[in-house]
Amino acid sequence: MGMGIELNILLAYAFGLILLYILGYILLIPIKLIMKFIYNGIVGGIMLVVLNFIGSFLNLHIGINPLTALVAGFLGVPGVILMVVLQYLL
Repeated sequence: MGMGIELNILLAYAFGLILLYILGYILLIPIKLIMKFIYNGIVGGIMLVVLNFIGSFLNLHIGINPLTALVAGFLGVPGVILMVVLQYLL
């Protein structure tokens, strides 16, 4: 019974640290996903505004409504390109 650390206490600390690491990792994944959607939404919205500004000279206009905002938000730049192609074809 000296001043040393017992093996049970050392294992409890190690288990607690591993559990804390796993919990932090589980909580970090949804935050990364949400940040990706926010980034795609901002970039997609900016692309729509720029496209409408430049498209006014080329007679190309995509209305900004909830559907186009969702497409631009979820898909980002490829979504805006998809809407331009669909506007051109239809």
